[in-house]
This record gives sequence, C-alpha cells and structure tokens, in this order.
Amino acid sequence: MTPDGTGISERGAPQRLPSTVELVDRLSRFDGPPEQFLVSLLAVQCHIASADGGVILRPAGEGGKTEILAVFPALGEGSTAPVWLAQAVEWAPSVIASGETVLKPLQAPDDLYGQPARQCVAMIPLRGGGAVRGLAAYVFGVGDQEVLSAGRERLELTVSLLSLYEMRLTLQRRQFDLRRLRMAMETLSAVNEQSRFAGASMAACNEIAARWNCQRVSIGFPKGRYVQLAAMSHTEKFSRRMRLIQNIEAAMEECWDQNVEVVYPAHPQATYVSRMSGELSHRYGPGCLVSLPLRRGEEVVGVLTAERAAERPFDPDELEALRLTCDMCTPRLAELHEHDRWFGAKAAAATKKVIASLIGPKHTWAKAVAIVAFLFLLFAFLGRGDYRAEASFALEDTRLQVVPAPFEGFLKDVFVRFGQTVEKGQALASLDSSDLRLELARAKAEKIGYDKQALAADQAAFATQDASKRAEGDIARANADKVAEQIKLLEHRIAQANIVAPIAGNVVTGDLERQVGAPVKIGQVLFEVAPLESLRAQLKVPEDQIADVRVGQRGELATVGHPDQRIRFLVERINPVAEVVERQNIFKIRVELKDLDLRGKHAWLLPGMEGVAKIDIGRRSYAWLWTRRLANWLRMKLWL
Repeated sequence: MTPDGTGISERGAPQRLPSTVELVDRLSRFDGPPEQFLVSLLAVQCHIASADGGVILRPAGEGGKTEILAVFPALGEGSTAPVWLAQAVEWAPSVIASGETVLKPLQAPDDLYGQPARQCVAMIPLRGGGAVRGLAAYVFGVGDQEVLSAGRERLELTVSLLSLYEMRLTLQRRQFDLRRLRMAMETLSAVNEQSRFAGASMAACNEIAARWNCQRVSIGFPKGRYVQLAAMSHTEKFSRRMRLIQNIEAAMEECWDQNVEVVYPAHPQATYVSRMSGELSHRYGPGCLVSLPLRRGEEVVGVLTAERAAERPFDPDELEALRLTCDMCTPRLAELHEHDRWFGAKAAAATKKVIASLIGPKHTWAKAVAIVAFLFLLFAFLGRGDYRAEASFALEDTRLQVVPAPFEGFLKDVFVRFGQTVEKGQALASLDSSDLRLELARAKAEKIGYDKQALAADQAAFATQDASKRAEGDIARANADKVAEQIKLLEHRIAQANIVAPIAGNVVTGDLERQVGAPVKIGQVLFEVAPLESLRAQLKVPEDQIADVRVGQRGELATVGHPDQRIRFLVERINPVAEVVERQNIFKIRVELKDLDLRGKHAWLLPGMEGVAKIDIGRRSYAWLWTRRLANWLRMKLWL
C-alpha cells in the first residue's frame, strides 16, 4: 500500500515501483494538509521498513489519555480496531514518559499459552522542542532479528521527516504572514499619500480591488442612523439615488448593525443575517462578497464591502489579510473623515460624540458616579440652608429674692426643698425661739414691776406732796417704757422665727434639710427665691462666629434635660469683652426667652440649666456652610 498523492503506486501494480530515495524525496517536498501528510508518512515508513501497519499518537490532556492522529492502513467505517492498535494506545503513556524506543511482542488472541509471539510493535517517541510530543507505533512480523533491527533504524531515520514538514509549514506560514503584511503596508502607503478623505477612501478601494482581484470594493461611513457610501473602486462620481448604491449601503448597514463580518454565501452554521448581502449578490451578480466593520478601538466607524466573481470565494487566508489591511487603514480614514469637513460639521460631530459618550451604555458606574457628583455640586452651590451660630448656654434669673436669717439662733424646721415652687407668704423654715420667749416673759415681768413702782410712787407723792416721790414715779415709768420697747423687739423676733417666702417663685438656693438644729447667724442667707417670670439665658458664642451675631436676631435653644422642647429667644445684649473658657475665647450674649410659660408647659425650667442654643444668622449656600471652618483655617494659615 502506498500513500495517496505521492506518486507511489500500489503493490502489485505493473509499473515500476519508486525507490526508497524517491519516496523520501517526494515526502520531503509534500505540501498538502497535515492529516494527509501523516498518512503518507506512515505509508512510506511501512513500505520502507516492511511493517504491516502504523499509527501516530499524542497525549490528550491529563489523565493519561491518548489521541490517534493517523492510522495506516486506514480503518473501515464501523470496523473494530486491530489488536496491535489497541495495545499501542495502551502502552503509549508509559513509552512517552520514558522517552525511549521500545520493541514489545504482540500476542494474538488465538495464541496458545506459552506460544512465542508472531508479531511485535516498535514504539518510537516523537520529540520536539526538547520534549516528547507524541509517539509512532509500527507492527512487524517476528522474523530475522537483523531484518527487524534494520527496519527499526529506517523508521527512526524517517521520523525526522515529520519535523522537516513542520519546519516547512512554519516557513510557509511566515512567508504568508510577510506577504499579507506587505499587502497591508502597501495599501496603507497608498492611503497615506492622500491628504483628503475622498482621495484616501478611493485609494483604499482601488488598492484592495487590485490586490484581492475584486470586481468592486466600497467604503461607507455612518451618517446618523444609516451608512452612507463614501467611495467605490474605479468610480469617481455616483448618485445615492442609484439602485446599486442603495443596495450596497443596505448591505453595509446589515454589517454595521450586527457588528460582525458578513460573508456571502454564508456558511451553513453562520448565525448572522445576510439577507441584504444576498440581494446585492443576486441582483448584480451572482457573486460572492464580504462586508467587514472598520473598527477604531472598540468603536465601529465604517464598513468595507468587497465583491468578486462567484467562482472565486474568499478563503480564510484572504479574509485574514483583508482584516489586517482594514485594521491598519481604519485609523487614517477615520481621522480624515472627522477632520476633512467644514467647521460646523466637525463641531456637530464632536458634540454628538460627547453626548453619546455621556448617555451611551458604556461605563455605567463611572457615569452614575459623575452624575451623582454633579448633582451634589449643583445642590451644594445652588441650594441654600439656614446658617446658625451654635453656642452653649445657661439659664439664670433676672432678679433673686434673698431670705436671710433674722437673728442668731438655731434652725428648728425646714418646710421646702431646693427647686420647689412656693407662693408669697408660704412658710419656708422656722428658727428655735424658746430663748426669746423666756426673755420675753422676763421682760414682761420686769415691766409689771416697773409699773407697780410707778403707781406706788405716785400714790406716795399725792399723799405726802413729796417731790422726790414724784421723781421716783417718773423714773419707774421711764424704765417700764424701756422694757415695753424690749418686749416689742422680742415679739418681733419671735414673729420672725417663722421664715416665709417674700415672693412667689422657685427656691433656687436653700437645701437645709440636713442642717436642722445647726446655728445660724443674723444675715446668713438661708434661701433664694427666683420669680417665676424672671428666667433668661446667657449664651457663650465662640469668637469665630461672634462677628455674624447682631442684637435683635432670633434663635432657639434646648436644654440637656429636655432636648425635644425648643424655646425661642431674642438677642438682647452682646458683651464686647471676650472671656477665656476652657482655653477658648468666648463672648457672652444675653437673650430674652419668648413665649415662656413657667407655670405651665415650661414649669420644669430652672435657673442653672444648660444646653445648646442656635442663633439664626441667615441663609447661605450649603457649600459655604460645609467649608466655612476649613476656609477660615486656610485663610489664617496661608494668609489669604
């Protein structure tokens, strides 16, 4: 059996059989597909080494699987693989791992136990790139060992023809790549010689038509939602009202809409639509055509349509060369198309491109972030909010009524507590008046004695008419009057022992429950009562905000104990002198509380309560409100 296409005749043919040198020479010049070459190589090797058959194997991924590339002689459809082939596939992983030529005996299924093998399998590793890439296995009949060794040596020598064939394929591929690159470069050179878009498009069409033997080559660029024909090979002027031009543009739009290459006649498994291309081919053919999208990056900027006779369809190599040419020429054509127009058209195209990039489907997250940032900046600079100066405050009384101790004594009873609301005349406390009462009783007794003395002296003076007795009576009455005044003073002090509230209000000082029985001195402050309508607040405004505060401005404050209740106020007075509080300069501001109901809903308010107050300054932009402190700090640091 001889390989197909090598000129080797079948065995038993009447013509002269070619020599071994001729077979090897023909195989070394073989330029057919790899599948046919492998079969031919096996046929020649089997012929030279007198082998009954051969197979070329290679590893197929992980798991020790082996793939059959070529078998000689060929197996019939539905036939079972011979024993030698099955054994070769089974032995292949271990031989490939060892990397050495192996000669193994092959037992036939009908051989008796212990009977010598009638065939053997020679397994030769195929090396490439410093590693074992495959395996060639051949089956021989067992005979003379010298003949068997000679056949094995011939096989090892002819295996190198496979590497030679691979080198020749690589060289042919490189030559084709160079030829394809040369064609693309020459076409690009012709395009670059033109400085106007029309001339460059025409040059591209003419060069592609000449080098690919096309009957007609057309280039179109999108205009709005349609593709408009820009140039046609060997045609300087054409009208878009021509039926041919409309059909070409329709075929281009078909390619542009799908963003794929459209080849007609299409492959049976093709998934793209080629209806308009088929209509163009049948109406002005029949012929074959291809439409390629012209891409700049990921953007389709145009379409090229090439047509030629039906008997010369575009093969894959020609399509690859045409793609390379389009990729190299597209940037130049797109640049001329954008700039070779009057100013208004260029401005409109640039505006459209910007709008498309803004509202298009690409870069969704980036656009969303940009839109949110733009809306935020728009809100920050155009939106206006209330600018309020924030300050801490403390409630204080406008006037306090002091309740002192009326005399020295001891505290007997306390009837009120700190913070309690009292009415005018309500008892607050009492002092021990037992000593005063004893002294009052003694004074009364002493007054009675003086009264009796004065009465006896008057009676004696009347009876005797003695002037001295009358004088004694006057002295006794004078002493009685003196003691009477002392009695009034003691009664007054005893009456003051019951301490009462001089006004209605809140007890703000006087937590004396634990001091019952303690001595008090005259004038010692026992209680302080604040009138119910006398509360006001004193704010502590930082110096960086005091310049914005004016008398008459309004605001609201809330105490720490009741942050949910806001009380309105009016600025009354600004202290012009700063004070240092907790290492910070502050200005004290006195404000008047408005709509205050200390007997009703605001009864919980007490002097000394603290909280936060906010003074309404005016409305400012949110950007100014958020950056005010930072801007002032930068102005101070950079002296702007």
